[in-house]
Amino acid sequence: MATRARARLLDTAEDLFYAEGVRAVGVERILAESGVGRASFYRHFASKDDLVVAVLRQRDERWREWLRDAVERHGGGPLAVFDALAERFARADFRGCAFINTMVEAADPGSPAHRAAADHKRAVADYVAGLLGDRPDAAEVARRVVMLMDGAIVTALRERTVEPARQAREVAALLLST
Repeated sequence: MATRARARLLDTAEDLFYAEGVRAVGVERILAESGVGRASFYRHFASKDDLVVAVLRQRDERWREWLRDAVERHGGGPLAVFDALAERFARADFRGCAFINTMVEAADPGSPAHRAAADHKRAVADYVAGLLGDRPDAAEVARRVVMLMDGAIVTALRERTVEPARQAREVAALLLST
């Protein structure tokens, strides 16, 4: 069934790209691991770049849904984003942020993959701004909170600990108190 082939391609590519990087994984590998044929691949995607963008969009939806649920589990306030991140950092399969990783690999800001990753970051900032309520500076504060989130993600990847989430939460608490 065509829909299942597309889903298998997306899921396989998402797993491989996150584990190994976009550049490191070729279409042949995705086809072999997904069990989808080349002709079916090209019925769904004009190129690997189109697949990468589709994977990022799918991951964006899943990740932001996870974030909303995790923030709610941790009390629903803006600082709960860091408690959610600590959960993520503790996972054995944590490999950083798929969107940051993609922006590093697709350094050209005009590339479709880079734009899709940047769209995700904007959507996360909008979500955080919503958590801030009526603050007149909500958009600017949300941008700073997302910067703290991104810094915590990169540091957690480097240090292999959840501590950066706790430290970023402390800094964000100071930011929110002003």
